[in-house]
Amino acid sequence: MLARVWSASIVGINAVKVGVEIDVSGGLPKVVVVGLPDVAVQESRERVKSALKNAGFGFPIRNIVINLTPADLRKEGPSFDLPISVGILAASEQVDPTFLGDYLFLGEVSLDGSLRAIAGVLPIAAAAASLGISALIVPADNAQEAAIVQDIDVYGFKHLAEVAHFLNQPEAYQPVSCDLAEILAQTPAFTADLNDVKGQIHARRALEIAAAGGHNLIFVGPPGAGKTMLARRLPGILPPLSFAEALEVSQIHSVAGFLKEKGTLIKQRPFRSPHHSASGPSLVGGGSFPRPGEISLAHRGILFLDELTEFKRNVLEFLRQPLEDGYVTISRTRQSVIFPAQFTLVASTNPCPCGYFGDPIQPCSCSPRQREQYWARLSGPLMDRIDLHVVVNRLKPEEITGQTTGEDSETVRKRVIQARAIALERFENNTKISCNAEMTASDLRKFCKLDEQTRNILTGAITKLGLSARASDRILKVARTIADLAAAAVIQSQHVAEAIQYRTIDRIK
Repeated sequence: MLARVWSASIVGINAVKVGVEIDVSGGLPKVVVVGLPDVAVQESRERVKSALKNAGFGFPIRNIVINLTPADLRKEGPSFDLPISVGILAASEQVDPTFLGDYLFLGEVSLDGSLRAIAGVLPIAAAAASLGISALIVPADNAQEAAIVQDIDVYGFKHLAEVAHFLNQPEAYQPVSCDLAEILAQTPAFTADLNDVKGQIHARRALEIAAAGGHNLIFVGPPGAGKTMLARRLPGILPPLSFAEALEVSQIHSVAGFLKEKGTLIKQRPFRSPHHSASGPSLVGGGSFPRPGEISLAHRGILFLDELTEFKRNVLEFLRQPLEDGYVTISRTRQSVIFPAQFTLVASTNPCPCGYFGDPIQPCSCSPRQREQYWARLSGPLMDRIDLHVVVNRLKPEEITGQTTGEDSETVRKRVIQARAIALERFENNTKISCNAEMTASDLRKFCKLDEQTRNILTGAITKLGLSARASDRILKVARTIADLAAAAVIQSQHVAEAIQYRTIDRIK
């Protein structure tokens, strides 16, 4: 007998409908899986055989052919265990096949018949309606994740026996409910607050501008000046994710397999901080079957590269295209996938190998040649893509021992949210832009008009500092953000002058 069950596979962060065809016929007992299965799918033969027997079902001692369609799409992972199990039960007439075509099955099966959570359920659930599916059958641990999508029914089960009973008596079960309003109302708590930072008024201001406009930022200063401390407090002043952004971020983390531990919907902007020994593929994504890397996991959030100059130069060069385009394309022999990567880059580094160049107390022990080689690890094109270059100086003794602190994160966050709201109102006709850093050349001409005095200031800075066209555009974007923080409708000369101050990294090299 022939049975067909629907499942799905992930390509990038998109779902592709996969048909699981099971043919049970006469002949020598064997199980054959065709349709470009990987090793994990091939091994499902043994898992499913033991699971069905231990769950109290009969495994047909006949010739079983399992075909995964489309045949030219590579199938990987254990998510096909459940559809294969259900298909065998239907083909051997152990469950009612009447409603199989209405459901999409996903799940890994243990040897005792219990169902285990898998990665990538959320993007499949989001695409299920367009795939012509009315309901999802998933492991219980994935049910809340899939139920975030409101326009499709989701049923979660812990064991194969429950799935079989559902297929025989579907009216006895209710889909999993998800209170989306309650989930969105939950406010993430931030333990790192800006009022922990003493002094560093200039750096705090830069942090606020970066948060308000989504601008890339680098801190340069001696050891112990507070560069890392400042960077790790940036998430606390960022605006909350919208539902569309949260769903987008959650889909990426679901594909990476992180939602199995984190719950249903990611409501806090990601903050990723890879070690400086990270490889290029770990940053941008990769593998034989591409998976998202750190820059995609930081989508709509922060990618923090501490000790930037300790990263390998060729690894850092991988960031150039994503910083410009907001996505990364990974090409392999069999497929090419696109992962979103609209992140804010925050980096920190010392001014020289010993860390004390320009320090008024600790003398620098590095030669000019050593400093030149040190900064050569960062290419000009990469630095050109960083909007804010901020020098973080050593704290004065009275600042270290004093009790005075600056504003807390919540106060700054309110200003950031207000500035972002002004920007979003300006971009209301362009849903692809969510902050000033994402403005295109045409947006700059439209929203960053300058009077003659302000234009002369920018022209002088370009001439004196030798700025590129990209750098001058980024100055305008920063100036637009500064104007938004001041609730100014037009960019004024003081806004451009302040933005220019953040392009002076050459003074400390």
